[in-house]
Amino acid sequence: MHSHSIDQWTHDHVFLGSRHDRHARRTWFVVMLTAAMMIGEIVVGWLSGSMALLADGWHMATHAAALGIAALAYLFARRQAGNSHFTFGTGKFGDLAAFSSAIILTMIAVQIAYESAVRLLHPVPIAYGEAITVAALGFVVNLVSVWLLRDDHDHLHGHDHAHGHYHHDNNLRAAYIHVMADAATSILAIAALLVAMYAQWVWADPAVGIIGSLVIASWAYGLLRASGAVLLDVNADKNLELIIRDRLETKGDRITDLHLWQVGPGHRAAVISVVSDHPLPPATYKRRLGGLRGLSHVTIEVETCPHAHA
Repeated sequence: MHSHSIDQWTHDHVFLGSRHDRHARRTWFVVMLTAAMMIGEIVVGWLSGSMALLADGWHMATHAAALGIAALAYLFARRQAGNSHFTFGTGKFGDLAAFSSAIILTMIAVQIAYESAVRLLHPVPIAYGEAITVAALGFVVNLVSVWLLRDDHDHLHGHDHAHGHYHHDNNLRAAYIHVMADAATSILAIAALLVAMYAQWVWADPAVGIIGSLVIASWAYGLLRASGAVLLDVNADKNLELIIRDRLETKGDRITDLHLWQVGPGHRAAVISVVSDHPLPPATYKRRLGGLRGLSHVTIEVETCPHAHA
């Protein structure tokens, strides 16, 4: 067989999201923005002796590290896209990074809850003006970051973890949730500090901290489920499975085995076994699945029904 006729049967395994490079650029920009804010807060906090600035600076460091993981995942997935060691490409690197980010978010939520509980039991004097300024500055940076990462993000409450929203980029979603968590923390802190300052309710600040930690924990849980499902090859797209069965199970042909899983944002792979009384070439069955959005890699085996000759 000539090489040019073999070419039509070969293909690459690059299953990166359609906006991979755009998301990567924006994530790197947010990493630099967060890191600059973090360094500024730590330096000014250290020089001025401000505990509020120092604490928020180190808190930003955790988010900067998590955002860095997201940015590096984009870089590695792109650079290793053609590496044959990865059987189905590097499309899942984003989900691995998202899973790691979800764990970091959970740790942040636990830390905020613990510190808030300690403050609730043992109130400490607060420098309100300074703390509100820090929170407002952080909120502005977070707003810019949220705007940069706004498109293609998933819903924060993980109602879609078991449904067909597999085209979303969990890595971008993780970065988006990190800046949203930081923004939520900042705005809740501003509200609580204002209440505490004017009403003299010192308990308002730590109480709101506990509420914020629960919100962040719920977002982290949704992200863990969504990214974990991809990493464990959970078939979350029953609709696509029904369409495949509808297109292939005709004229007595039956699907005896069907595996459908995600190999990258917007990319599904399928391994299908068909039994037929009058089997056709696998290419015929593949053509029936042509044009299905998100179905990027299909392997079909066809067997003759054992009762066909009887």
